[in-house]
Amino acid sequence: MSGRTQAALYAEIDHELSWSERDLPQHQRTKHVHRLHPYLGKFVPQLAERLLTRSLAAGGVVYDPFAGSGTTLVEANALGIHAIGADVSAFNCLLMRVKVAEHDLAVLRRDVDRALAAPAADPPESEWLARWYAPAALGDLAGFCGAIKGSAEAETLMVVASRAARSARLAAHHDLDMPRSPVRAPYACHKHRRTCRPVERADHFLRRYANDTVQRLAEFAAVRTPATVAVLHADARAAELPERIDGIVTSPPYPGLIDYHEQHRYAYELLDLDDRRELELGAAAAGTARRAIDAYCEGIAEALARARGRLGAGATAAIVVNDRRELYDGIARRAGYAIARRDVRHVNRRTGRRAGEYFEQILWLRPRRGARAA
Repeated sequence: MSGRTQAALYAEIDHELSWSERDLPQHQRTKHVHRLHPYLGKFVPQLAERLLTRSLAAGGVVYDPFAGSGTTLVEANALGIHAIGADVSAFNCLLMRVKVAEHDLAVLRRDVDRALAAPAADPPESEWLARWYAPAALGDLAGFCGAIKGSAEAETLMVVASRAARSARLAAHHDLDMPRSPVRAPYACHKHRRTCRPVERADHFLRRYANDTVQRLAEFAAVRTPATVAVLHADARAAELPERIDGIVTSPPYPGLIDYHEQHRYAYELLDLDDRRELELGAAAAGTARRAIDAYCEGIAEALARARGRLGAGATAAIVVNDRRELYDGIARRAGYAIARRDVRHVNRRTGRRAGEYFEQILWLRPRRGARAA
C-alpha cells in the first residue's frame, strides 16, 4: 500500500469507522476537553462515540478498564450513558476527573488568576526536575503549584501545571512526546523550521494553558449531561465493579509501545503523584520477549475476565487494538469471551500520501456463558 493516496485508500474503507484528514481535521478530533492535555495513544472521540452508539443506549452503563485519558467516559456522558473507567495511573485518573467533573467556571477563573499572579517559588527537591528545566522555568511552575492548595479547583490547576510543565522542559519543540535528553544549546527545530533556543521560562505556558483550559471546560459544560461518571484509580484486574455493566468500550495499552507513567514523569515529579508503574500492563513488554508478552496477555485477560461476570445479557465488549502479534484470539479465549466480529479501520494521519499505512481492529467480544477464565 506504499504511496497510495487517501482517495484510493478510502474507496475501500468503511466510513463508519475511518475518516480522512479532510473529513475529520485535528480541531474536531481534539474538541473541548479532549485537548485538555496531550496524551499519546488515545483514540479519537468520534470512534468512541460510534462504538458507544452501536452497543449501548442512553441510561446504560459502559465500562472502560483501560480508561487512559478518558475518551470513552467523556463521550459516554455526552450521550447520556453512565460510565465507569479504571486506570492504574494517578495522572490519568486526575486528568479524567477534571474532564468529566461539573465545574464552577467563575470560581475556576478566580483561582486561575490567583495562581497566575503567584510569584516564583522554590521547586521540590528532585534531580529529575533540575535536569530537565531551566531554573527560572522551574520557579514559575513551583509558584503556580504553590497556589493550588486550598483551591476548590485544585485538580484543574494541577492539570494546567502539568500541561505547562510538558512544554517548558529543556526539550526540542519537535520532540515533546518522548525526549531522551535535555537540550541546552540552540538547535535546528523541525517544527518551526528555524533555529530555536531552549525554554527558559514557564509563565507564558501557564497563562496560555490556563485560559485554554477554562475555555475547553466551558465548551464541554454545554454538552455535558447528568449521566454519572466514576473514575477508579485501580488495577483493572482487581477493580471493584458494580453488579451490572451494559457494555465495554476500551483501547488497551499495546505491549512495549508506551510507558504511560514515564510519558507524564514531569507531573509525577512536580505534583508528587502516586506512582504505580509496577502495575502497568504492557510497559514491561518491550521487544518480543516471550515472557513479557505472556505476562501482557495474562494481565489483559484478567482485566477483561473480571468484568465478564457483570455484563448483562446481550452485552458486548468493543476492543480497539492493533493486533499485529495476533494475541487477542488467545486473550479473548482466556478471559471467557468469543470474538463475534472483527472490523478494520484505517487510522487517521495528517499526510495525504504515506510511506506506510496503519490499521486497527475493533474486536466485538461476547461473553461465553459458563466459561471460566484461565
